[in-house]
Amino acid sequence: MSTAVLYTKGAKVWLPDATDVWKIGEILEDFKSDSLKLLLDTTETIELNVKESKHLPPLRNPEFLIGGNDLTSLSYLHEPAVLHTLKVRFMNYNAIYTYCGIVLVAINPYLELSIYSQDTVLAYRNRNQYGSLDPHIFAVAEEAFTKMERESQDQSIIVSGESGAGKTVSAKYAMRYFATAGGSATETQVERKVLASSPIMEAIGNAKTTRNDNSSRFGKYIELGFNKDYHIQGAGMRTYLLEKSRVVFQSAEERNYHIFYQLCAASSLPEMAYLQLQHQDHFSYTRKGNCPTIDGVDDLAEFQETRRALTLLGFSEDQQADMFRIFAGLLHLGNVTIVDADHEGSNIPKTDTYLASFCSLMGLDVASSEELRKWLCFRQIVSMKEVFTKPMTKAEASFARDALAKHIYSLLFQKIVTMINKSLASSSRPHRFIGVLDIYGFETFEWNSFEQFCINYANEKLQQQFNQHVFKLEQEEYVREKIDWTFIDFYDNQPCIDLIEKPLGILDLLDEECRVPKGADNAWVEKLYTKCKKYEQFVKPRLSNTGFIIVHFADRVEYQCAGFVEKNRDTVLEEQVQILRSSSNGIVRQLILDEESIVGARSPAAAAAGSRSVVGTVPRGGGSLLVPGGGAGRQTNTMTKQNRRTVGSQFRESLTLLMNTLNATTPHYVRCIKPNDSKESFVFEPRRAVQQLRACGVLETVRISAAGFPSRLTYEEFIVRYRVLFHSRQCQRKLRDLSVQRESCEAVLATLITEEDKFKFGASKIFFRAGQVAYLEKRRTDKLRACGILIQRMIRGWFYRKRYVKLRLAVVGVQRFCRGYLARCKAQRLRETRSAIVIQKHVRGFLKRRSYTRLRENVLRLQTYGRGFLARKRYLQLVCNAKAVMIQKMVRGFLARRRYLRARKSIVLLQCCWRRWLARRQYKALRLEARSIEHVKNLNKGLENKIISMQQRIEEMNKELIPLRQKQNDYAELKTQCEANRGLANELKVSVGRIGELELMVKQLQTQLDRERDEKMDLVQDRERVEKQNEELNAQIENIQKELVESTEINQTRSQEAEESILRRLDQERAMLAQEYDQERAAYQKLLQDYHELEERFEEAERELERLHEEPGKSSKSETIRGHSRNASNVSTLSNTSELIANPEDDGGYGSVRHVPNRSDSEDVGLVLKLQQRLKTVEKDKASLATRVEELERESPTADVRRAQDMIRLQELEMENAKIKDDLKNLRRQAATENEVQLPRSLDMLMSQFDAMSDELDRRREECIQLRTVLANTTLGGDIGEQTTLNASRLNGGEPFAEDNEILMAFESQKRIIRHLENELQEEKASSQRKIQIEREEVERLRLDNEQQAKLLAGALHRTPQGQTDAVMQHEISRLTADNLDLQEKNDLLSEQLKKYRSQMKLAKRVKQEGVPAENQEASPEVRETVHSSRRNERSESSLPVVRKKETNYLGMFDFNMGDEKQIARNLVYELKPRVASTLLPGLPAYIIFMCVRHADYINSDDKIRSFLTLIINAIRRLIKKRYEDLDTSVVWLVNTCRLLHSLKQYSGEKTFQEENTPKQNEQCLRNFDLSEYRQVLSDIAVWIYQAVIKFMEERVQQLIVTAVLEHEAISGLSSHKQPVGQSGRARSGSTRDTTSPVDPQEAIAHLLRELTIFHQVLQLYGVDPTLIAQAFRQVFYYICACALNNLLLRKEMCHWSKGIQIRYNISHLEQWVRDQHIHGQDSMSATIVDTLQPIIQAAQLLQARKSDDDVSNICTMCSRLTSAQIIKILNLYTPADELEDRIPISFIRKVQEELQKRTDHQSQSKLLMDTKHAFTVRFPYSPSSIKLEDIDIPAVLNLPMLKKV
Repeated sequence: MSTAVLYTKGAKVWLPDATDVWKIGEILEDFKSDSLKLLLDTTETIELNVKESKHLPPLRNPEFLIGGNDLTSLSYLHEPAVLHTLKVRFMNYNAIYTYCGIVLVAINPYLELSIYSQDTVLAYRNRNQYGSLDPHIFAVAEEAFTKMERESQDQSIIVSGESGAGKTVSAKYAMRYFATAGGSATETQVERKVLASSPIMEAIGNAKTTRNDNSSRFGKYIELGFNKDYHIQGAGMRTYLLEKSRVVFQSAEERNYHIFYQLCAASSLPEMAYLQLQHQDHFSYTRKGNCPTIDGVDDLAEFQETRRALTLLGFSEDQQADMFRIFAGLLHLGNVTIVDADHEGSNIPKTDTYLASFCSLMGLDVASSEELRKWLCFRQIVSMKEVFTKPMTKAEASFARDALAKHIYSLLFQKIVTMINKSLASSSRPHRFIGVLDIYGFETFEWNSFEQFCINYANEKLQQQFNQHVFKLEQEEYVREKIDWTFIDFYDNQPCIDLIEKPLGILDLLDEECRVPKGADNAWVEKLYTKCKKYEQFVKPRLSNTGFIIVHFADRVEYQCAGFVEKNRDTVLEEQVQILRSSSNGIVRQLILDEESIVGARSPAAAAAGSRSVVGTVPRGGGSLLVPGGGAGRQTNTMTKQNRRTVGSQFRESLTLLMNTLNATTPHYVRCIKPNDSKESFVFEPRRAVQQLRACGVLETVRISAAGFPSRLTYEEFIVRYRVLFHSRQCQRKLRDLSVQRESCEAVLATLITEEDKFKFGASKIFFRAGQVAYLEKRRTDKLRACGILIQRMIRGWFYRKRYVKLRLAVVGVQRFCRGYLARCKAQRLRETRSAIVIQKHVRGFLKRRSYTRLRENVLRLQTYGRGFLARKRYLQLVCNAKAVMIQKMVRGFLARRRYLRARKSIVLLQCCWRRWLARRQYKALRLEARSIEHVKNLNKGLENKIISMQQRIEEMNKELIPLRQKQNDYAELKTQCEANRGLANELKVSVGRIGELELMVKQLQTQLDRERDEKMDLVQDRERVEKQNEELNAQIENIQKELVESTEINQTRSQEAEESILRRLDQERAMLAQEYDQERAAYQKLLQDYHELEERFEEAERELERLHEEPGKSSKSETIRGHSRNASNVSTLSNTSELIANPEDDGGYGSVRHVPNRSDSEDVGLVLKLQQRLKTVEKDKASLATRVEELERESPTADVRRAQDMIRLQELEMENAKIKDDLKNLRRQAATENEVQLPRSLDMLMSQFDAMSDELDRRREECIQLRTVLANTTLGGDIGEQTTLNASRLNGGEPFAEDNEILMAFESQKRIIRHLENELQEEKASSQRKIQIEREEVERLRLDNEQQAKLLAGALHRTPQGQTDAVMQHEISRLTADNLDLQEKNDLLSEQLKKYRSQMKLAKRVKQEGVPAENQEASPEVRETVHSSRRNERSESSLPVVRKKETNYLGMFDFNMGDEKQIARNLVYELKPRVASTLLPGLPAYIIFMCVRHADYINSDDKIRSFLTLIINAIRRLIKKRYEDLDTSVVWLVNTCRLLHSLKQYSGEKTFQEENTPKQNEQCLRNFDLSEYRQVLSDIAVWIYQAVIKFMEERVQQLIVTAVLEHEAISGLSSHKQPVGQSGRARSGSTRDTTSPVDPQEAIAHLLRELTIFHQVLQLYGVDPTLIAQAFRQVFYYICACALNNLLLRKEMCHWSKGIQIRYNISHLEQWVRDQHIHGQDSMSATIVDTLQPIIQAAQLLQARKSDDDVSNICTMCSRLTSAQIIKILNLYTPADELEDRIPISFIRKVQEELQKRTDHQSQSKLLMDTKHAFTVRFPYSPSSIKLEDIDIPAVLNLPMLKKV
């Protein structure tokens, strides 16, 4: 297929143009043979004669291809296409970067753009899709950095271009990217130093030129070294060709180096006064260009920045001052005046102050100053025998002065570079490095000298390396794809390089001429004409003998030979340099020494007058800039004039070293283009641009690509793009086999392109020659157009047929409606006539009725008003009379009450005065009596005597009481018998009648009892019926469960895990119970051991008492020391009651007189207290045993007897224990008040009283048991009654009762039996009702469960399988949670019962040990079990007294000892596992911590509360830092930190936090400490943990965002595939990079939603506050939106209509997810979360919106959440998906810009990328807890035994 086929009517071609380089012409007729008729843009028609097809003008690319990111992807690849694409991207889309294969073309916009922000760096960093992002300097830097990481190879970035093209800025941004990518998490000192080197080098090496305000006047190569972790380790710099001539001369509108103007601007600063500087216009070296300032640049601010950079790089203040002195001295040197003298000489006037200032700043003394004055005007000539001094003319002296200034500046420049390299160098060799070469581009001017020659020579070398690298990449691509290829002919500039550097070449001849004593420029040119004429690249000018022409790769350049020899020599007077050696300025002296010791290729100080110097810091022969000591090499021998090397040879060697470095690395190319010479923003001059494109090698890249196969498509892309050209059998998209795809492509291309050389089939791609893809596009367009015509034909036929049918139906309908209308009109007239008559009849009647009604109403109204007036008048009169009577009544009553009150008040006052007088008199008497000491002594003495006498009297009376009691009992029995005998006769008669009545009553009661039993049986039957219903419900539930088997199989594994977890927990609980039982048992054993120890101590005390009785004479002193004494500190620990050693009434306070016992006495008192404690324990045990005995007695008739006996015993024991308690209190008082002499007597009395009480207790116990057993047994009747009667008839061995007395007692017992039966009946009835209520609750619970199961089953039918699984899992989790709670409650109940049973066992053992009769223990285990089960119901109904246990009232605090804080923190913070925390109360650790804080506040311990809170806070911090990658741990402590914060607020005592508290919670507020500062600390920690959680989630979703939101294509049939032609991606500098996504794009959205769901479930599992959950997802969704939008703004292929639909559909999944999760349960918060996605939503809508001039305002309104820069960027990136879609006109974009200018906040509207680091303010809303602190217990799983609940 020939390309001539493409020259058809309507096609556009490019024609050369003198102004715009190329212009567009449209073909009017198809190309036939030798002519082509064209229509120009100027409406001019021309005819172009074409001899051969190869002379045809280049074709223009289709409109939709223009503006692509890569120039090599164009269908027609040639110079006009490249130039036009760059112009369109630069002018229309403001895109300054464009790929051209491996080259990044950067056009200087002369405007600050917002495309270099930190967000842009992050967008290009570590993105697999970077190749799809828009071209950018960051993309090239990222490619270099990634290749270094993956392939472990050194890299280099070559930035070239002419002055003003933006080389320095591009290199600076590349270095900034490496500092960010190669830096650590925080910017380190190394990165700051690397970035700080830029302002220093700009200050000393950059200057303003006519082309650039900040032009680099030197070339530099910067190496950034990286360690094995690929973090920046160090850096180094080489410099080339410093333009020294600028120091002494500047052209018009140009400036000297920036440092001079900065120093002049800083002259007003006090610290810079020593430089003796003024305004820059006062100095010759700074005013020659007549441009002292630069618009928008503050030299003083720049100077401050330079100083900060110097300080950061390690330049001391003294070093900086010395450098500033040298720079200032050069300015003064330039102002030195040289005047003519006699004999063609010159001199410097003595009055010249500038020379003195120069010498002073340079550190020269007076003698050296005079020497310098001399040698500035003289020079020394050395001959073979003698030395001559020759004066210099004024011109020669001025030239020598300027040469000295340039020489000093060059040396100082080298010194600064060396010091920077020393500061940036690392201590070890770097693992890999990346070099950034910022070097001048090809230059050609009207006058070209030595500088331009060296620059162009360097560019020739770089172009050769570039061509070889491009050809190598093309070759590698062909080899990798396994296609046959032939050698591609490309321009090789080796002959031009040979002309310059070969022996007898230009540089060699120049060096030879420099070695000649009187070498001249003309002689050197003549040698060139002779020696170099053999080279085709060397041309002699026709009209000049002082110049020569070199044909470079970019252009022909004519050089003028003037100055070549002198600049190459680089000479300065040795006498002037020798004077500088004596300088006191350390840097000046060091500069001279460094120059003398430079080896071979000298550093930057080697440029001749008017030339650029060769600057470098690398030793000859190579070496890394980054190795310590790798600076300038040195030697010990001093340099001489004879071995000084020329500038050309130095530059050639440094350039060779640079090329070796570049060849050893993988190069990346950036070509900077200057769009215009006027520095106007976004103005493109085609002629200037095409010159630079030719010079920088971009067009050569295009030519090499076009010579081979520039267009490349994968097989799948070819099939997708050209599917319309396939037959349906050939285009089976389901087949993924590459071989099948290749066969289909081969079959199609065989029919489309006949010439086989026009395309090649590779391993994975199809390669096309230039223009072949355009031909395929034409065929595709023709096919689509034919299909469109066919579709239009069919649609139009269908439309007209449909319109005809509609028209016919309309005509028929109109006829039908007309006829109907006429008929309806006639019928309407008839109806109207009849209606008129009826209306008249009703109207007339209505008028008559209305007149009558009005008349009647008027009459009634008049009557009503008259009668009402009379009635109101009478009513008012009656009211007035009633009010008057009422007023009189109230007044009279008031007067009477007032008189009464006055009289009563007077009487009361009189009584009070009289009583007060009597009271005062009595008080005075009592006061006098109380003050009497004798009275107090008498009272005390009387009390003591009285106590002793009372004790003796009690003993005597007790002895006398025994026989009296016996007699009294005998007398009472006899008297009772007599009285009973007298009354029995009379009562027997009455009792006979009453017995019948009682029998009848018994029968009635028996009937009632039977009726109650029947009711009970009915209740039993009802219960059985309810149980049957329950069984039916259970059967239904089982059926439902069977129906859900299929859905539960999916979750069987998770359910088993949950069940196993519950079982493990139950096992743990059982183990805890067993452990608790063991602990109780151990405690019991310990109590027994203590009991035995007490007995032993008691025996020892008895022995001690006996010993004291035996030795009465050895007693202690009779008089004791009396004074104040506080109670022993261990008293409170000896008793569980609130009693102290002495009664409160006996404590006289601090002024009372108390006995101070010695140590042995206090131990005896402690023994007494321990005995008291043991008695109280026995008392409690007896009370508990009584309760249990009572329950045992209620179970059987035989148990009633025992119950009566036991209850009697218990009551008696209670009485005796009370008495014992009183006696012990008396003994304690005596023990506390008696002296040491009376102590043995008190102990004897204690023992005697104890024995007496024990005997009395035993005797009375037996008496009471016998007496009360009689009364209890009479209630039973039968055999039991006979037995009890027999037992009751014997009291103290007395005689039996009479029969009538027995009948009376039986009657009373019968009444008690009836009451007991009634109580049992009521109890049974209440029990039945409770059971029924329980059954009803169970039925209701089963019903609710059934309904829930039904809802779940119904909902599952309408869900997806994933949704069904989630729903079933949610239900199972809820069910298992409820079951778990029920089991936990049952477990708690069992634990309580177990504790009670243990206490009862202890009581039983203790009672058995105390000697309780064995008959009390005869109850069987069955009876005991029945007693335990019915104890709660029967205890309250018992008529007999029962001992009840008091409930403990906890204060809601945990006590711990000082020193346990670390153990608490370890167990509660470090060892708390998230899986354990999930089973606990949410925030339980926080509650425990706060309760510990409450106790520390309660005891007012400042140290305790401070140390505890500090330790807990530090533990939380360390835990989060250690486990920051564990989401569960972070969430757990986020919840606990928030809960602790809320608890500190809730219980702080502040009114704002007490509104929702209960009264109990307000009582529990903190009392002594204000912990508001700790609240702030906890709030900060909570924010920190929250941010860590958000960062973790952002890292999890980061890799999924672009794939899920932008690349996921879920809408079938809507392909968003872009990049229809050209390469699949731009060429790389090395091996192909893996750009595969971490997940399949078709599954990315599911992965993203799964990650969000897991995150949400984790937050809910640990009880995070719903408001905080909403804030977290708001932040995450903002991050998703920001990443997606930033990526969209940097990817041109994403910006088209179909992709907008796909993006909007993908975002809808996120919106639906938020709605499904019901986050926070509030629509407002959910709307806020979704609202964060509005920017990306509006961007998708913008891609879909219609873009016409009428839609400008609508688009601006619709995109309210997008900034102006983002809207314009998307419109500029918008690319039609096909040629059938129109491109957005530039006029539309301009209108949108004008409309967006109306927005107010212009600063924020200029922001392009969203800030991915932006964080919303997190708020922790106050959430008080309703949980009672006193109800909180510590689970054993937390292992906190050191905490005690208070």
